[in-house]
Amino acid sequence: MPVAGPDSVPETGQQTSGVSREAESPGATSETTEHHVHSPERTVSQPAPRYDTQTLSEAGELLRALAAPVRISIVLQLRAAERCVHELVDALGVTQPLISQHLRVLKSAGVVRGQRHGREVVYRLSDEHLAHIVVDAVAHAEETSEAAPHGTRTESANTLAQHSRHRQETA
Repeated sequence: MPVAGPDSVPETGQQTSGVSREAESPGATSETTEHHVHSPERTVSQPAPRYDTQTLSEAGELLRALAAPVRISIVLQLRAAERCVHELVDALGVTQPLISQHLRVLKSAGVVRGQRHGREVVYRLSDEHLAHIVVDAVAHAEETSEAAPHGTRTESANTLAQHSRHRQETA
């Protein structure tokens, strides 16, 4: 029986815990399964919905595209307003070739899209959901950062947290 690695997702959507995989195959009997008994203090909930491998793969690609500080900064800038490359260069203080390289990654992942206006291309987020992923990640990082003593937050963390709470309240 193959052993699941740290990045693998069991087909049932649950963590494996000594339960024989043969029991999950069609026609298997309960005799091939070890029964796992949970502690009486714990309420066992239904498993989360399962997602197909393609969807999970695409989600992983999206997260990889967002996994760079400059790209996160670009998404936060585009969350505020559409911008052209030189505006991103000025706002982030990095070189134009670096901004262009990161925009190519974000564009190929479907995170941003560009529209030509005369001699410049104006970039915007493809979907507001993408900004939520980044906003929540940044707010979490600032809340748990060792740089900010426990119980204190930067002004941007407060703004991001308020945005996140508002989004949850309106959902």
